[in-house]
Amino acid sequence: MGKFVILTDCSSDLTQDIRDRFDIDYIKGHLQMPDGRNVPLCLEWTEDYQHDSFYADIKKGAQYATSPANVAEYAERFTEYVKAGKDVLCICISTGLSGTFNFATEAMNQVKAQNPDAKIFCIDSLRYSVLQGMICVKAAQMRDEGKTIEETYEWIEANKNCYHQMGWLDDLSFVAKKGRMSNSKAFFGQLVGIKPLGDISSNGLTTVIGKAKGAKAGFAAILEYMEATIINPSEQTIFVGTSDRERDADKLVELIKEKFNPKEVIKSFVFPSCGVNIGPGLCCAFYYGTPISDDMKAEEALMTKILEK
Repeated sequence: MGKFVILTDCSSDLTQDIRDRFDIDYIKGHLQMPDGRNVPLCLEWTEDYQHDSFYADIKKGAQYATSPANVAEYAERFTEYVKAGKDVLCICISTGLSGTFNFATEAMNQVKAQNPDAKIFCIDSLRYSVLQGMICVKAAQMRDEGKTIEETYEWIEANKNCYHQMGWLDDLSFVAKKGRMSNSKAFFGQLVGIKPLGDISSNGLTTVIGKAKGAKAGFAAILEYMEATIINPSEQTIFVGTSDRERDADKLVELIKEKFNPKEVIKSFVFPSCGVNIGPGLCCAFYYGTPISDDMKAEEALMTKILEK
């Protein structure tokens, strides 16, 4: 059947150039604009929503609402690939945040019932935004190395809990009010000069594990935490993600290159699907490392030790 298709959703925050480079496809969602219009939810900026105006509107309290592709839309896309003789690996946003995986799985079952020989695999990434996208890139790299769809599926399922994020979000109110963050009460809201630092839990929620005083201390904590948890950084493609904090993101890219000398550092952006819930102010590194503990006590203890220095 040749190379399999990697399909993700619009929460993966992979820019067009990254998707083209790694041959990753995605399915659009739905966005309700503040004026009530419904428009396609894409992984690029469109005439309906531009980067600067979108985050400016978010800051002012503009109400956007998102919804994923539905079962019928997934079934239609799966069917197109099956008819073209393609196998499909579908990598979805965490079930801790969205019903996308359930929609995709139902669609997969429908299509396979009509096409018994079709190979379609759906993965609950237990991750979102750029970290979900990073898993898609890993799948693409495995495909290019000649791995089968089964081998790629099994590796991701076994290793997805090793994918970390570490960075800050200047204002936690957006994620906290949407229920997308645990351990947020003590860090709620915008704290001037404070950088709340978070990793992602095994159930797919960002968890604040410490707070640094200022950007300088924040960058230092990020790097030390990464050093303690990353595996073989020189062999990795590390990602840096940002929502309206490009200057900070550019600095983090350079610091990571200097300290870890990875194979590559790729910067990506948070588009509206996740931007509605994350809000402005994200500056974060995404990488592969040691397995994340179930209760995150080990990660919290590590960050406490780092920040006490």
